[in-house]
Amino acid sequence: MLKSPISLLFGLFSLLAVTAGYGQKAFIRVIDQKSHEPVAFAHVCFEGLKSGSPRYNLTSIEGTVPNEIKENSRIAISYMGYATYNDTIKPGQSLDIQLVPKVLNMDEVVVTGQYTPERADKSIYKIDVINSRQIEQKAANNMADLLKNQSNMRVTQDGVLGTSLKMMGMSGENVKFLQDGVPLIGRMNGNFDLNQINLNNTDHVEVIEGPMSVIYGSNALAGVINIITKENKASLLNATANAYLESVGQYNFDGSLSFNRKQHGFSIDGGRNFFGGFQAPGDDARDVTFKPRRQYFVDGYYMYTAGKLKLKVAGDYFNELLLDKGPVLSTYYPTAFDNDFTTIRYSGRVDASIKLPKSHFINLLASVATYNRVRATFLKDLTTLNEYPVQEPWAQDTTTIRSVVARGTFAKSNPDKKLNYQSGFDINDETGTGKDIVGSRKEIGDYAAFLSLAYNPVAAISIQPGVRLIYNTKYAAPVVYALSAKWTIINSLNLRFSYSRGFRTPDLKELYLVFVDVNHDVHGNSDLKAEKSNNFSMNLNFAKEERKVAWSFDLSAFYNLIDNKIELGQTGGSLTYQYENISRYKTTGVQAGCSYSLYPSFKMQLGFAETGVTGSPDAAVHYESFKWAPEVTFSPSYRFIKSDLTLSVYYKYSGMAPQLIFDTKTIQWQWVKPYNMMDFTTSKGFWNNRIRLSAGVKNIFNTCIVPTTGSQGGAHSGGNGSYVTWGRTVFVKLSFQFNKYK
Repeated sequence: MLKSPISLLFGLFSLLAVTAGYGQKAFIRVIDQKSHEPVAFAHVCFEGLKSGSPRYNLTSIEGTVPNEIKENSRIAISYMGYATYNDTIKPGQSLDIQLVPKVLNMDEVVVTGQYTPERADKSIYKIDVINSRQIEQKAANNMADLLKNQSNMRVTQDGVLGTSLKMMGMSGENVKFLQDGVPLIGRMNGNFDLNQINLNNTDHVEVIEGPMSVIYGSNALAGVINIITKENKASLLNATANAYLESVGQYNFDGSLSFNRKQHGFSIDGGRNFFGGFQAPGDDARDVTFKPRRQYFVDGYYMYTAGKLKLKVAGDYFNELLLDKGPVLSTYYPTAFDNDFTTIRYSGRVDASIKLPKSHFINLLASVATYNRVRATFLKDLTTLNEYPVQEPWAQDTTTIRSVVARGTFAKSNPDKKLNYQSGFDINDETGTGKDIVGSRKEIGDYAAFLSLAYNPVAAISIQPGVRLIYNTKYAAPVVYALSAKWTIINSLNLRFSYSRGFRTPDLKELYLVFVDVNHDVHGNSDLKAEKSNNFSMNLNFAKEERKVAWSFDLSAFYNLIDNKIELGQTGGSLTYQYENISRYKTTGVQAGCSYSLYPSFKMQLGFAETGVTGSPDAAVHYESFKWAPEVTFSPSYRFIKSDLTLSVYYKYSGMAPQLIFDTKTIQWQWVKPYNMMDFTTSKGFWNNRIRLSAGVKNIFNTCIVPTTGSQGGAHSGGNGSYVTWGRTVFVKLSFQFNKYK
């Protein structure tokens, strides 16, 4: 029986369609959720569910990538400025995937203080994230560059001891610096030199303002700054190179190489930074204000990932030479005392994370770090340029600090359950040796166990109490406890509250270090008491997105009451300084900020903060009134999409600020006058963003030394002003990046 012509045509069409279907290739198309434009050069990773073997690729200029997998696989798609996409995919399956842009940085994944990694807006703590794009736009070389324009933070400079930070009215020794969760060592004068924290291998920085003593122990009264390093998760091979030149005489070069093979990942990077020194305008003295320094640094890791296990072994090495030239001693026989300060810091760490059934997790970390500070003093003949080592005991010395850290946590974290928890242990042992350490060798151990519960009585409310039990080898430690709460009033409005009992023991330098040179005469005090505190903070955050417009508003307040605050005190009006306890110390303040984004081109952030401090040398003496310091920040940026050109401005007004001077157990106040700082940067991508050129002007208002009024003091003997930074400069940075995905 013959078929009708229509049936024949239909059969022929079906046969052609099936044949074409068998010959058609499966593709994944990646587009921007808001603009619906293709996302070119996004990183795509396929990982077989059975074999566990990863396969890497990169989307084309049209935002497509072929699906060539042979088994059901996990797919992860990531690109700077977007939330990472995760799902499963089958062989031969074609998909249209929309990447969600991170317009407000609210959905950045954070790890600091969390049971497991989670989005910042879901955290019970207020966490500020400075991501890699912001680091790039600021052209920041080190932590001082990155934080100098942040709201509620003050960065100050000492020629020899480096750049230090004050946050929430408390100085740097109350701020815990971490790198991938490991405490950094190497504080001088109680502060960490921010110039020694390079950002060449930094993915992002997580900042929690407020006490975190339950989770992180000592040195966490003012907050935690956690530096998260880069991991190559997207390509078989990645190579980068960077060159940075600044007109002040700064020349930086660094590069990195990383590759992945199945479950194994390797990375190594290193570089050299050089700064030729800078003298304040109108001053032609030989001892320059900002000392010349040279830095070498190398770090790397090996990472093994298989199913529910991740193991990482990492290490780093840092070497800095700082030249401190002394003043001319005599015009008849010109000589001078010169100091070479060499800082050598190296560390090794191992961390492992294991996923267990029923939403349980184990995280283990161990680290060994060594910090060496070598001082070599010479008498230099300025006529012949010959150098003669000074034989005095204080002139030649090596101070060594060794730190051993072990930390482990066991957590249950299931968002569908009302009760979750985290328990853990924290071991910190620090040893100091050297002639500048009283007795030549001292050791302090701090051993703790902690427990934290996360209870969600209803979906909108989270309550998290915590407790930390501490044994310290020198101080009787109290039970440290905390209570944090978060109320999601509506989807876009969150209220956070936190109370914490803080505890900080003096470090080895505050207890035992003797540091003497031409400009410093600082002595430790073995009779210091440990700091204890009560800390309160509150935050209200509102964020809203409508199509391409997004805006947010943030309001915070804090109050800190500290007993036995440790400060560097002047002894009887002399130039000798010793660490002393201030019986009572208070800080309080408010902070408000808003941001507005018109996606994908324009973004603007505006902030205001005012911090008050006061203190009393004796518990029986009434407090003085609070001394207030206002700040205003403003940072607009605009991106021309087609040309990939970004223009950014970073402005900060720092109002009149108090500095506490502790002289013979009496409190006096010195005031740093107001000043303005502003940077302008521009960056442009070339060759599919493999090459990026950045340039700009830093310190447009040419601020260098800010005058001070009132009582003069401080461990540095030079001048009646506060050193902020060197003057106006221009810079250029060239970056190259190469990725191989097949």
